[in-house]
Amino acid sequence: MKILVVGAGAIGGYYGARLIQAGADVTFLVRPARADLLARQGLRVHSPLGDFSAPVHAITRAALRPEYDLVVLGCKAYDLPAALDDIQPAIGAQTRILPFLNGLGAYDQLDARYGRDRVIGGVSYIATMLDAQGAVRHLAATDVVIVGARTQAGAGAAQRFHALISSSQGVRTLSVDIMQALWNKWVMLASGALMNCLMRGTIGDILSTQDGARLMHQAIAESLSVARAEGHPLPEEDVRKLEARLLDVDSTWAASMMRDIANGAPRLESQAIVGDLIARAERHGIDVPLIRASYCHLQVYARQRANAVS
Repeated sequence: MKILVVGAGAIGGYYGARLIQAGADVTFLVRPARADLLARQGLRVHSPLGDFSAPVHAITRAALRPEYDLVVLGCKAYDLPAALDDIQPAIGAQTRILPFLNGLGAYDQLDARYGRDRVIGGVSYIATMLDAQGAVRHLAATDVVIVGARTQAGAGAAQRFHALISSSQGVRTLSVDIMQALWNKWVMLASGALMNCLMRGTIGDILSTQDGARLMHQAIAESLSVARAEGHPLPEEDVRKLEARLLDVDSTWAASMMRDIANGAPRLESQAIVGDLIARAERHGIDVPLIRASYCHLQVYARQRANAVS
């Protein structure tokens, strides 16, 4: 399977390395500076599940040709419009696209541009980052990948990708209902992230306060109500798993968006993770006051950062 991985960052670099280990023909589409770094030192991944260090095939947009079976997107949601322009020369008649992005707004954009048949679904549960030397750091032993076709036209590509990635360590699932899997993750991530960012603390920090558990329950309930209205109510087992994670008083987990705020990041995925939930809630006349409060907080941060730069 000939695969183009867009970016060699925290997500693209990690899964690109695992696909290379599985025997896939992988090319990384990167910016010139990243291409130079990869040419000098190769791609390096440090992981509890096994390290990777090797030269890789990395190109810039000018070298793209429509010759790939699959394009894997692992960029931030706010970089997706630029990424779609970048990959256009790589899209052939049979090319499928697999996004590993937060939220569901990416699928709306991809479907509008390429059609639903071209876009298969992907979910990952993993914590990775790029260190100062440009290496990928896998921060914990958790690595879950769920893929699945959204229409019958994408079934073959989903099955082939799953067969490849399944030879690497981690939990690998070929889903028969990938849209539900996408909603399951979004509800969990949004509920946790909106509380992490609003309260500026880990799950354990929040739950140690007088009203932390009450507010966490409210965040979960509001997110669940949107999923239900959109036709994807979470099964009881998945709700129990979500609550076990977000109501664990000993948890040190926090969404990466909170760490981005702490580090003064110029941009956040706030619209994709939190804002889009509000937009969908409005379509159904659902009141989500806590989600709105968190999004207001995130918008204030974005405005302050923009003013600081200007």
